[in-house]
Amino acid sequence: MMMLFFLPKIYGQDTPARPNQAAPRANLQNRQRIFSPEILPDDKVIFRLYAPKADSVKLVCDWMQGAESRITMVKNDSGLWSVTLGPLPQEVYGYTFNIDGVTVLDPLNPLIKRDVRNNTSILLISGNETDYYTPKEVPHGTLAKVWYNSPTLNLTRRMYVYTPAGYEDNKKAKYPVLYLLHGSGGDEDAWTQLGRAPTIMDNLIALGKAKPMIVVMTNGNPTQEAEMGCAPLSASQSGRPLATTVSAPAAVPVADGGRSGNQNNGRFEESLVKDVIPYIESHYRVLKDKNNRAIAGLSMGGGHTQNVTLKYPDMFAYIGVFSMGIRTMNDDLDNQFKVLKSKNPRLYYVAVGKTDNLTFNSSQTLVAVLKKDGFNYIYNETSGWHSWSNWRIYLSDFAPRLFK
Repeated sequence: MMMLFFLPKIYGQDTPARPNQAAPRANLQNRQRIFSPEILPDDKVIFRLYAPKADSVKLVCDWMQGAESRITMVKNDSGLWSVTLGPLPQEVYGYTFNIDGVTVLDPLNPLIKRDVRNNTSILLISGNETDYYTPKEVPHGTLAKVWYNSPTLNLTRRMYVYTPAGYEDNKKAKYPVLYLLHGSGGDEDAWTQLGRAPTIMDNLIALGKAKPMIVVMTNGNPTQEAEMGCAPLSASQSGRPLATTVSAPAAVPVADGGRSGNQNNGRFEESLVKDVIPYIESHYRVLKDKNNRAIAGLSMGGGHTQNVTLKYPDMFAYIGVFSMGIRTMNDDLDNQFKVLKSKNPRLYYVAVGKTDNLTFNSSQTLVAVLKKDGFNYIYNETSGWHSWSNWRIYLSDFAPRLFK
């Protein structure tokens, strides 16, 4: 019986192979391996995508705004689309391709990050500016995804817990804790995926610039169990049917000290103090006094940080507010800051970008209050606006100041 073999169309080959005849191989043998993205020595970047049947391909990048973020790529005779950009500043970026109106990730790049509902391919331009959040050959900590009961919110919820290198080996050592809060639209995964917090902490600790510490990254949306689409393993964890309601990502809040909107109604702050901290202090080897607790948050998380430290002024000795502040000052709020100052927090850290039109003015109001009341504060004003490129910098600057 004669058997016929056919090859599919590959790189323009249309002719099927005949029996006992080798298929055409020249195009496969001679075609060079494609790299994307390719970072050149001068920090220019070449993006490539093989899509011979596409009529239009655009690079969609997150480091530019509006129409400028969609860059037309050019196709060569073999069907390879490409575009060269830069040189780009040293930073962590996200990008996708748009093929005839359809968004796809870069198939040649295995590195992916999630920002709320959107996945993008990752581009890291390494150098001095990204040194702390570039992975290095240093001892690495452990990142655990931990489910815990939250009676305050009547939910079983998830948080991420980073333990530093050596935590598992030294069964006697106890560690201080940083509670690190995300912004509006984010979840417990944000500081890992977008903020690169575990990498930052690994590098700072390995260099001796930060004390070994546990970092707890919670979900600041009080109606969510966890990141969207993720649920606990079983209803038996909480002894009740699992909640399925999740809150839709909200717009970036107006800076008002975190006092508006469903996500800023005080429920998360209460659950942090009554549910999260007791869980951490009963399940991990931690130092349980105020001087070994720190809290910091960005945007909405900065509002949560202000709220929880004003309501529970004896809970944290180190406070970090990134890209958030006070929109309207009143007598009650002024009195709360005076009470907080009387508890002698060791550090109140405020950071904001010069072009952050969402929170720059409110950050100035917060700094003015801290100055008036005699807080030990640090104000870090950087270039840039309301973005992760700044928040990674703020964490890299804040963490080394803790627990001294």
